[in-house]
Amino acid sequence: MLRIPGMPLLPGTLFRDVSKGHYPKPQSLLNIQGLSMLNDRQQPAPIDPNGDVIDISCPPVGASSIYPPRSGPRMPPWLAYDKKVLCFSAYFKQTLQEVYHAPYLVRKVKIYFYLEDGTLEIYEPRVDNSGIVQGCLVHRQRVQKTPPCDNEFMSLNDLNIDMTVQIFDRQYHIIDCDQFTRDFLNRRGITVPDSMKFPCDPTNSVGNREHLGAVNPIEKKHAFAQFLKYDRQILKFQAYWDDRTEFGDVRKLEICYYLADDTIEIKEAHIRNSGRDGPTVFLKRARLAREFNGLLLPGQMTPITLLNVLGTNMRNVRYCVDPLNTGNQDIMYYSERDLQIGSVINVYGRAVIITELDPFTQQYYRQRYGVQDFTPLAIPTRSDDCTDYRQKERVLPPYNGWGSYEDSVGNCLSVEPKPPKTDFKKFIKFDRYVLRFGAKMLSTIKENCERIFVISYYLSDDTLQIQEVAVRNSGFLGGEFMKRTRIELPGQEKFSYKQPQYYMPWNFFIGSTMSLKDFIFHLVSADEYTLMFMEHHPEQFIHANLSAIMQKIRSALQNRMSEFAGTCVPDCYNLENKRDVFVSFESFKGALIGVLGKVISDHEIITLCRHFSAEQTSTSGCSRVNVRAAAHLELKRALWNARDDMMEHFHHINPTNQPFLPESKVRSTLRGCRLPFSLELIDNILLILNRNECNEIEICDLMNFIDVSCSKGCDMPPVNHAFELCPKIPFQHKGRLVNLSCFLSKLNLPLNLSSGNESGKDMMGGARILPPSATEELQLHNDKKQNDQNNMDVKI
Repeated sequence: MLRIPGMPLLPGTLFRDVSKGHYPKPQSLLNIQGLSMLNDRQQPAPIDPNGDVIDISCPPVGASSIYPPRSGPRMPPWLAYDKKVLCFSAYFKQTLQEVYHAPYLVRKVKIYFYLEDGTLEIYEPRVDNSGIVQGCLVHRQRVQKTPPCDNEFMSLNDLNIDMTVQIFDRQYHIIDCDQFTRDFLNRRGITVPDSMKFPCDPTNSVGNREHLGAVNPIEKKHAFAQFLKYDRQILKFQAYWDDRTEFGDVRKLEICYYLADDTIEIKEAHIRNSGRDGPTVFLKRARLAREFNGLLLPGQMTPITLLNVLGTNMRNVRYCVDPLNTGNQDIMYYSERDLQIGSVINVYGRAVIITELDPFTQQYYRQRYGVQDFTPLAIPTRSDDCTDYRQKERVLPPYNGWGSYEDSVGNCLSVEPKPPKTDFKKFIKFDRYVLRFGAKMLSTIKENCERIFVISYYLSDDTLQIQEVAVRNSGFLGGEFMKRTRIELPGQEKFSYKQPQYYMPWNFFIGSTMSLKDFIFHLVSADEYTLMFMEHHPEQFIHANLSAIMQKIRSALQNRMSEFAGTCVPDCYNLENKRDVFVSFESFKGALIGVLGKVISDHEIITLCRHFSAEQTSTSGCSRVNVRAAAHLELKRALWNARDDMMEHFHHINPTNQPFLPESKVRSTLRGCRLPFSLELIDNILLILNRNECNEIEICDLMNFIDVSCSKGCDMPPVNHAFELCPKIPFQHKGRLVNLSCFLSKLNLPLNLSSGNESGKDMMGGARILPPSATEELQLHNDKKQNDQNNMDVKI
């Protein structure tokens, strides 16, 4: 079948080839190695050099086939050459009659030839301010050739470098093409010459001659264009006016040059206590003339000149405007070129000298004029010139005793005093933070020495409050001993102008003695919260700083280590090889005080004993039966029956079916499956479940624990899960027993003890408890805890 070139596969475009006389049938079977098989192999189609498989009988539109028969492309051109365009650079000459010495204008264009349908397009690139309508000159279409071949259309054979084509009565001379066009034509056997240059444009030559002919061209400025370009751009200069007359001095000025309209504004920088007040404008914004010959009289300088042409008296006189502006003078104004470091500006008779530029102005002059030296000039001074004001500390009148010191300061600083401002951030951060200490009064009266007090220090506002603990038959009523207030440190002058110093948190520690409102108190104890707070803020409380305490003890026991060990453990030999050696708080405290004396305080000793404590926290009082009964009660009350969904969720997060999972995943599963458990009940359940060595929870134990079907029934009344189900007894006896071995290893000092045999009556598994009083105290403590636990179980 034959096809019409350039036409798609449509009915009526295919014709039978009458010259073909041999119609062989395709072979469908093959015999390979004695086996007959179906021949499904197809002959590979010829490939174009650029990678396209194109129909042989369909060359590009408008071009004769350059391939031998049956060896060309086998795809139609509208498909094979889709989005493939040949680009040529060309120019044409447009005649000019109105321009002298420029007979024509060279206009540069781009010629695009589309291979898919043989169309052609001519486009002229736009040039700014050319005054010519540019853009698309010839829209995409098939272009006819010039007569006598006007029955044919232009093809790619008609376009090549150094060829002139006529398109719609306009001669285009092709001088260049892109690399794709050159490669495409070379692959088809078309030789492409080398690129050429555009001819010289006479109009550009005339413009260059006019520009070179002008020696000093006048720079044309458009006011609106200058405003749009330099709006809000200001050049600032530091300057001075030397007015050192009998009553004058050096005036420091700031010059502002506005680039938008070339105006100048000068401001004066008043020195403090210079006696000059009011506005700082030295010269309002306007254009500044270079020359000043005094103020002109009214009407002496006018923008126009009137000429008397008719009449001799004041009546019936005719005037006209002088077109020549006779007597008009050209005024020269200061520009940005005249403003530099060291330049003297005439500001209406005052010589102003520029000394310095700001960074924006320096960058502007560096880019615009290439100036690199911006060394500032020194400003002259005079002997009696005003010195710089230095603010001194204000001395207030002494405190008179009325109100607080802050109220008196407010009366001195303002006529209308305001209440003292409080530190709101400190109040928000430390609100309800209270340090409580137990104290006793030191007095010459015996009864006062037996009174017990609680001193509360509020960190939010540094106030103190003292409460007295009531003791029966003491003769003193308990309650508030001192109202909440700030207390000054002793030893300060009361009626003084200096601000008084008050008691701060670091002034309170166990063993300290302080005077509060003429009463002397000795701090003997502190609650657990206070001790923990001070230990967590060692940088603020030096007596709770473990590293500082250890360094103090290490420096004191450098050469007295054997004496300390002998005092603490009298009959213990070979102490370095002992695994655990425990001593009581009294023995440890006595040994430290005996060696260090008053260098170490009671609070520091308590901090050491709490850190190296050998006591263990009490075991949990949760009963598995009670917790399970409480959990089943909540499940039945909420009618929860999603145990299968919970098991499926465990299979999803544990695809390998591990028997144990971390506590975090189990907790999130209990919350995610919406079990009707409170947070306290979930904590109690996780506390009693079986765990492995890695502290992971057993899944089977959990599923059996919440299985309601295995339970016989719930006979437990509803209880408070936070307090009654698993009572949490705080551990308040930390530090009564000290691990001496851990303390000595932390101290890291040689003991230098003599070796010897020791009896085994005081040894229990490598641990030695000395003295015997410590053993009795520990036994009493454990018995008390066991009794408390039994009482709690009975209550439940």
